[in-house]
Amino acid sequence: MSDLIAKAQIDRRLAEIITPVIEDLGFELVRVRYQGGKKPSVQIMADKPDGGIEVDDCATISTAVSATLDVEDPIEDAYALEVSSPGIDRPLTRLKDFDLWQGYVAKLETNELIDGRKRFKGTLAGTEGSEVLIEIEEQGEDLTIGLQFDWLSDAKLVLTDDLIRDVLRSRKNAGEIDEKQFDAVETALDDDEDNG
Repeated sequence: MSDLIAKAQIDRRLAEIITPVIEDLGFELVRVRYQGGKKPSVQIMADKPDGGIEVDDCATISTAVSATLDVEDPIEDAYALEVSSPGIDRPLTRLKDFDLWQGYVAKLETNELIDGRKRFKGTLAGTEGSEVLIEIEEQGEDLTIGLQFDWLSDAKLVLTDDLIRDVLRSRKNAGEIDEKQFDAVETALDDDEDNG
């Protein structure tokens, strides 16, 4: 289990319990985090293998995971269960994510210093074995470097115009977005401006 999916020991325990439940429903666990404090919560990010999780899917996952956690009872205190999609600027938690999002800008952080730094921002160039490849700019030159997946402590896509455009285009092509909805919203906003 990758530390990017489940960092702390409690997160790893939660992942062991909920991963089979989520996978049986046809989804994949992207990340799980337990947040303690005054209002403890278990935050779960899940997705379809080909992307595109919906609100109803999150509700289905929440119901199934809640029932399983009630039986397994890994957390003594009361907590809120939050299930969400990874979002457009999603965390990259599995090796396959770096191939899937190749060509997009990402921020990577390592556990240890690598050539004097822990943070890398650049364009994902896929993977090679267990290495994540990223194109970075170093002293005015583009350079592709490889970082062992196990070295990463955090990785996420950077919200860019290209990423937003491509994600929206793929959702439109999959029939998930109806452009007529946007026309109705625009018309309603124009009417409000006339009345204001």
